[in-house]
Amino acid sequence: MATENPDARGNDSAAGGRAEELAEQLVQQLTLLAKEIRHANLIQLHRISVEQMQRGMADPALADAVSTLSGLSERERRQMIHVNAQYHGIVLQHRVEAMTWNELMGHLRVLCRNPVFDRYWQLHRDHRRSLPRESLEARVGRAVDVVVQGLRDEPEEWWVVAHPEELSP
Repeated sequence: MATENPDARGNDSAAGGRAEELAEQLVQQLTLLAKEIRHANLIQLHRISVEQMQRGMADPALADAVSTLSGLSERERRQMIHVNAQYHGIVLQHRVEAMTWNELMGHLRVLCRNPVFDRYWQLHRDHRRSLPRESLEARVGRAVDVVVQGLRDEPEEWWVVAHPEELSP
């Protein structure tokens, strides 16, 4: 009859515990890698979008394809395309975790002071309403709406306007 070796059982459980620990570390590393790849893909998509916007600003014939807004002069259309790229670049920085929600709102609070951005924001109201309510873009939109309204009510108090942090994800 074979006798059980108590040390062998201890070695098996130690090896099993180490294997679990390594597997957990591997899952964490794969999760981080997947997140980095997603962020890189978002940045690349933004680059493609900005390139298309730049082509639209450079060639008035392409501007109609880049912008969905009608009734704008060529100058206004170019401004709207540019401010759209600015806005989405700022939001992208938050999306890829290069800035916190409060930093995002600080940058947007400054951008909201620009009258061209204010017009852009008004012209895209219907677009924002079509977004899924819990999407990041919809949440940012609601926060910016609060900032814009605060600026209209108290334009000289732009740095303390509203508390969109309450709308953070």
